[in-house]
Amino acid sequence: MSGPPRIFDPILADMHRQRALVAGVAGADFLERLVAEDIVERLATVKRQFALAVEIGSRRPVLAGTGQVDRVVRLDRLTATGPSVVGDAELLPFRPGSLDLVVSILSLHVANDLPGALAQIRRALKPDGLFLAAFLGGDTLTELRQGFAAAEAEITGGASPRVAPFTDVRTAGSLLQRAGFALPVADFDSHTVRYPSALHLMHDLRAMGLTNTLMERSRRPLRRAVLTRTLEVYGERFADADGRVRATFEVISVSGWAPHESQQKPLKPGSAHMRLADALGTSEKPAGEKAGG
Repeated sequence: MSGPPRIFDPILADMHRQRALVAGVAGADFLERLVAEDIVERLATVKRQFALAVEIGSRRPVLAGTGQVDRVVRLDRLTATGPSVVGDAELLPFRPGSLDLVVSILSLHVANDLPGALAQIRRALKPDGLFLAAFLGGDTLTELRQGFAAAEAEITGGASPRVAPFTDVRTAGSLLQRAGFALPVADFDSHTVRYPSALHLMHDLRAMGLTNTLMERSRRPLRRAVLTRTLEVYGERFADADGRVRATFEVISVSGWAPHESQQKPLKPGSAHMRLADALGTSEKPAGEKAGG
């Protein structure tokens, strides 16, 4: 029986993250810091103390300073980030029903089996345990994707996949439900970052460890002509009046709870005590009758 399709190369992804950590370019973690702050704010709205929490894939501790968690276990494939446990969200090394809180910051968008990872997180949570995550969404780097596609089609007559096919917010919400989370919520924020040129964006992506890890990527070095034309197309289509170019980073934020009998549940059909027409102060008309008739 075949497993999920291998979209990303996890070994290469780890190499890129390792390279970025070693380089330590100042400010390159701006997106991770922004997302971490948002996660902490979302957690603060939950008036609860969590006994045991797991952080997945963050390069630095996030939950320790919140005061809402008694014990934090950090999970990562890279030893360089100093995790408590070396492991993978797609092979979660925790017993079912053992965790009170699971948080993931900018790691699940490169999961080859996102539905499976979410299902494992759901199983690892205790009843009424909370899951919070943020990952890159569908419109991320859309400008770079379009620039490469146009340049390669023009010069080589084809296109090699260079920007990942990120999940959209509607699919993210559906996957939470499929994994068995109660009260699932999915929303997104779109962040526009401006650069002197697309080449500066590419340098930043390298410093962030976000360069191409697609299994179907071309193994040939990028042709200078393609790169030059990509920079030209990017500038032509996505430059502002001052000459700086835009880059989109869409961040999808999701939350869900492990089911528990104390949680709110939707009312059963027919259990309402008031008609919708009465609540709205209007008159009810039989089906097929036109309003105002």
